[in-house]
Amino acid sequence: MVPDPRSHRPRAPAPTPHRTPTVHRLAHNGAVNDLDALLALLTPEGRALLDEVRDTDPARELAVATRLRREHPAALVSAALGQARLRQRAAAKFGAGDAGRMFFTPNGVEQSTRASVAAYRASRLADLGVTSVADLCCGIGGDAVALARAGIRVLAVDRDPATAAAARANAEALGLDELIEVREADVTEVDTNGYDAVFVDPARRGGRGRIFDPEAYSPPLSWAVQAARTAPRAAALKVAPGIPHEAVPADAEAEWISDGGDVKEAVLWFGTAPGAVRATLLPGPRTLLGTGLPDPEVRTPGRYLYEPDGAVVRSHLVAEVAARVGGGLLDATIAYVTADELLPTPYATAYEITDRMPFNVKRLKALLRERGVGTLTVKKRGSAVEPEELRKKVRPQGPNAATVFLTRVAGAPTMLIGHPAR
Repeated sequence: MVPDPRSHRPRAPAPTPHRTPTVHRLAHNGAVNDLDALLALLTPEGRALLDEVRDTDPARELAVATRLRREHPAALVSAALGQARLRQRAAAKFGAGDAGRMFFTPNGVEQSTRASVAAYRASRLADLGVTSVADLCCGIGGDAVALARAGIRVLAVDRDPATAAAARANAEALGLDELIEVREADVTEVDTNGYDAVFVDPARRGGRGRIFDPEAYSPPLSWAVQAARTAPRAAALKVAPGIPHEAVPADAEAEWISDGGDVKEAVLWFGTAPGAVRATLLPGPRTLLGTGLPDPEVRTPGRYLYEPDGAVVRSHLVAEVAARVGGGLLDATIAYVTADELLPTPYATAYEITDRMPFNVKRLKALLRERGVGTLTVKKRGSAVEPEELRKKVRPQGPNAATVFLTRVAGAPTMLIGHPAR
């Protein structure tokens, strides 16, 4: 398979031996004060204050806080302004309409699923005939909301008191509390009998940042897999998109999902197509299924370069894209496809290449000056050079635009210059 091209990034550490799952969803790290603040915001005074500070400009926050503290408790004012900031951040994931009514914790905003991705996953479960789901490690309830909107009854479980309270408040705020039951509990102690599917979203962040070892998830991936295998109809496990392919169980379908070109997550499906691999691109959805093709051959650069979507790269389906466009690889370790013809595909962005040269900043600068390039897009795979660093060195000026690819061709550092194919 074509390796992940971002070779400058550190590789994920190898899985460590299985450990007993004893701590769950610690990444939320909700404190008593978080819960008290949330409960205060759910009072009539808190809700009214939230409405008042909804559109507060961060630059005016201090002045607004000073004024409001003359009439309201200081802690409540701080909680309302903090919640307003979280809602503004959450709008990118949930849309301004929902985010403006929902309640968030800081980690809940970071870890929650983008609404478009959650809706897609919920639609897959609904298409499988699922009518009830145990949503384990539910966070602030983003996935539960998507499931309920798909007509699915949900048991949403989270161990953290503030997080569970936020999920309960969100179900009520969005008018979905009749379909969503929120329970504060350790997910390993919850009886999921009576639900025909399980969805598990383990915490993948700890006190030191992202967790790469699936057995260090909370709960561990091995526990989540066992929970999935007991589901009567289907199950879905949300995992990091960088999960090693060898960590995917043989009886699971692995799906990598991108939204707007950004890879968001991988999902391990049970009860669907064991061993299948797919890349799904949103909006759409558009899904590319793996067919077991061997890695494409390395060939000389053609007129066109195809940049596969990140979900395609992560799912190791670059060969399927190369087959669709009649192309090969620029380098055996780089996920850039080159071809002689323009054959548009939703799974890759095509560029017409006008120039090719060994990596040389002075030559590139002279070429860009000759072409009058002032807008320069820098893309890289297999290069340690940072795009912004290169822009500073070449100082593009002029009315025209170009794209430069910093990569390798048959192992040699190379620059390819071109523009989006038309």
